[in-house]
Amino acid sequence: MLPSYPPQIVLEALINGLLTGSVYALVALGLTLVYGVLHIINFAHGALLTLAMFAVLMVHLGFGLDPYLAIVVLTPLFFGLGYGLQRFVIGPASRNDDGSILLVTLGLSIILENALLAIFRSDTRALTLDYSFQVVDVGFALLSFTRVVGFGVAILVAGLLWAVLALTDTGKAIRAVAKEKLGAALVGIDVRHVYAVTFGLGTACIAIAACLLMPSFYVNPRVGNAFVLVAFTVVVLGGMGSIPGAVIGGLIIGVIESLCGLYLGESLGQIGIFAIFILVLLLRPTGLFGAKA
Repeated sequence: MLPSYPPQIVLEALINGLLTGSVYALVALGLTLVYGVLHIINFAHGALLTLAMFAVLMVHLGFGLDPYLAIVVLTPLFFGLGYGLQRFVIGPASRNDDGSILLVTLGLSIILENALLAIFRSDTRALTLDYSFQVVDVGFALLSFTRVVGFGVAILVAGLLWAVLALTDTGKAIRAVAKEKLGAALVGIDVRHVYAVTFGLGTACIAIAACLLMPSFYVNPRVGNAFVLVAFTVVVLGGMGSIPGAVIGGLIIGVIESLCGLYLGESLGQIGIFAIFILVLLLRPTGLFGAKA
C-alpha cells in the first residue's frame, strides 16, 4: 500500500523532479550528440564527468572560484580536451572502425578512472558553500536554490546548443556529417574536424553539468558512472541522437525518480528509472523522438 501525501507535497516532488531532470538532460545531451554524429556510444562519458567534477573541486579549493563561475573557465577547457581526445587519440586509435572506437572509449574510461583513483584515492569529497542548502519560496512550494539554478542553466545550454546546430555553418556541417558522412566529405567538409568538434561540444556539456552538480553533490573517482546510467536511460527514452528527446527524456526521468523516491523511499528512488529503461526497450526501442534505422 503506497502512502498518501497532501497535494502540496506531491507538487513539490514533481517540481523538484523537473529541476533534477534538467541536469540529467544536460549530461545526456553530450551522450546523444556524440551518438547522433559519430554513431557510437561514448563509454568514457562517465569518466569525463568525474574528471570535470574534480576540476570544479580543484579550481574552487585552489583559486576560490565559485562552481557556477567555473563554467566560464572549464567549458572551453573541456571543449578543447574533448576535441583533442577525439582528433588525436580516439580517431587515430580506432582507425575509423566503429567497433574499435567503442573499445578505445572504454579503455579511455578505465585510464581516467584509475588515474583519478591514484591521485585522489577513493575518498568522497564535497564542497561547503553558503547557498548549498538554501531554498527558494515560490509560494506553493519550497525549491532547492541549486536545483533552480541548474534548471535555468541546463535549459539555456540546451537552447544554445540547438541554435548552434540549427543556425550556424558549423551546426550545418555537423548535421550534414550525421546524415551522410561520405556526401559531406565530397562537398568539402572536413569530417575528422567535425567529429572532433562534436566530441568537444559533448564534453563541454559534461563540464557545465559538473559545475551545476558540485554545489549540492559529492565526488569520488567513480561517481560519474551513476549519472551515465541515468543518462543512457534518458537517451534511450528520448531517442538515440535526438536533442529534444534528451531534454524531454531528462525531465521525465527526473519526475519519475522524484515520485518513486517519495512513494517508495529514497533508497528505491531510481528503481522507476530502470523500469522505464526496460519498458522503452520492449515497447518503443526508438524512443520518443528517435527514428528507425
